[in-house]
Amino acid sequence: MPSLPEPADSAGLSRFPVNIGQAAARSGVSAKMLRHYESLGLLGRVMRTDNGYRQYTEADVHSLRFIKRSRDMGFSIAEIAELVNLWHDRRRASASVKTIAQKHLDDLSARIEAMQAMQRTLQNLLHHCHGDERPDCPILDDLAGSPQPSCHG
Repeated sequence: MPSLPEPADSAGLSRFPVNIGQAAARSGVSAKMLRHYESLGLLGRVMRTDNGYRQYTEADVHSLRFIKRSRDMGFSIAEIAELVNLWHDRRRASASVKTIAQKHLDDLSARIEAMQAMQRTLQNLLHHCHGDERPDCPILDDLAGSPQPSCHG
């Protein structure tokens, strides 16, 4: 369904409000994800034209950028919802934000440690795998729960 082009300012950018495609382009969030964030309540109520087309304000696009940056940092949707609410609450305590960020950092650190342990295990298994024509394979043995290969060189 073609839409009428938005009026452009002197720099060639559309003024607000903008349609979903323009909001997606300006925020770096796909239109599909934009609709998803809206359905989750992260974006708040979006204006609509009489024929039902979404119309996004400059504040909406700014919120979408906030959400995208939060996702890029690995925050969960629940954490982002809390952060968005705190961001909009001018009477917030920064301690509340710091608590969310610290918990996320602790979770990331634990995941990194777990991945490094997996990396060390795989490196050890690869070191002990001959990778030849023989059928015995310490990698498959480990995945099957068989005893670990010995550490002889």
